[in-house]
Amino acid sequence: MQYRSSRRPACILGLCVLLSGLWAVAQNPSSSKTNEQSKLLPAVGTNADVAPVRVSDPKTQDEGYVIGPDDVLAVNVWKEPEVSRSVPVRSDGKISLPLAGEVQASGQTPKQLEREIAAKLKNYISEPEVTVIVQEIKSQRINILGMVAKPGSYLLSNNMTALDAIALAGGFRDFAKQKSIYILRQSADGSQKRLPFNYKDVIKGKNSEQNIRLEPKDTIVIP
Repeated sequence: MQYRSSRRPACILGLCVLLSGLWAVAQNPSSSKTNEQSKLLPAVGTNADVAPVRVSDPKTQDEGYVIGPDDVLAVNVWKEPEVSRSVPVRSDGKISLPLAGEVQASGQTPKQLEREIAAKLKNYISEPEVTVIVQEIKSQRINILGMVAKPGSYLLSNNMTALDAIALAGGFRDFAKQKSIYILRQSADGSQKRLPFNYKDVIKGKNSEQNIRLEPKDTIVIP
């Protein structure tokens, strides 16, 4: 009898714990459902069927972007790692690839270049699938000449204006004619336009339309 009586408190305690657990589930049934659902969902931050996301310059995703010298291209041929590689566009506008040989890249869009490379590889690879991504844009440049601290050729960044370019070149030197600045821009027909830029007016909020967004090959001249 003493043995049985010693077991009774433990049995009663276990029964109380069980009843309290059932009461908690009855009061909040969604918790157990949530726990079951969580077993079916991949944990955040794991590699469960999650594709990597590539972030790049918007220009490199623009189908109308025209490749130029010094740009760096990532050429990928599906299931052909020996041919796939990162290549710079040479000053003559060409790139070199195994099997494909010399390919003219400058003046073409990435889609056009993909088709040309695929055509050259068909002699060696059955139905080649080629992808071309512009990794680095180095061909789009502007020139800043005259009375600035650091005249020279500069890479054109997104939405760069005439004011931005002058600041990039270190500002004016002494005796710069800040009211007589002009921008030389080549037209599609090869002719050249001269666009005035009065620095004194622009920084005062006048003639703000003169602070134009720069385009590749623009030349800013500070007399």
